[in-house]
Amino acid sequence: MSGTIAIIDYGSGNLRSAAKAFERVVAEAGLNFTVAVTDDPKVVENAARIVLPGVGAFADCRAGLMALPGMAETLTERVLARGTPFFGICVGMQLMASIGREHGMHAGLGWIAGEVVPLGVEAQGLKVPHMGWNQLISDGLSHPLLTGLDSEAHAYFVHSYKFEPANPAHRLAHVEYGGMVTAVVGRDNMVGTQFHPEKSQMTGLKVISNFLTWAP
Repeated sequence: MSGTIAIIDYGSGNLRSAAKAFERVVAEAGLNFTVAVTDDPKVVENAARIVLPGVGAFADCRAGLMALPGMAETLTERVLARGTPFFGICVGMQLMASIGREHGMHAGLGWIAGEVVPLGVEAQGLKVPHMGWNQLISDGLSHPLLTGLDSEAHAYFVHSYKFEPANPAHRLAHVEYGGMVTAVVGRDNMVGTQFHPEKSQMTGLKVISNFLTWAP
């Protein structure tokens, strides 16, 4: 495995923390990758792996991504047409959906059919945003992203909306927070986590390592 890991900078995301986590995994695993935080479609065009982080509101993140000239087109070409491994984090994962319903209805990238909807747990006395550590529960689907995770693995979440895939087979893992909340999605060469791997200690580092050694 070698090449550039392009972490897309579109004005939204924990970019430095994400980059440091990927750099740590690359160094510790002895992988021949270079981590690049970039807003340049040309860098993404030549990347071996693509990461889309995201923090904030769905519509704002979508607008920031679309404001980068040529980036959406390059992503579509690389991820959908050419099968480059892609990892969406938090709102970066949500943007893979068909529609986001945060402060109105907004089109997503449409890569994994489904909707991003409110958690809707207030009536159960639960706080929004959902913030903190939760145990990951496999949906019974074997996927390389989850290889080697302990059955008690926990990850760190900060979000007020959840991704509901149209096809349950695209949900790889979930957590319980007033009901089932999608934690990991995947289809073909694309994966995404609602949790922040860069904040999830050893669980997050293992997920990143799995992504970097995955050959979809």
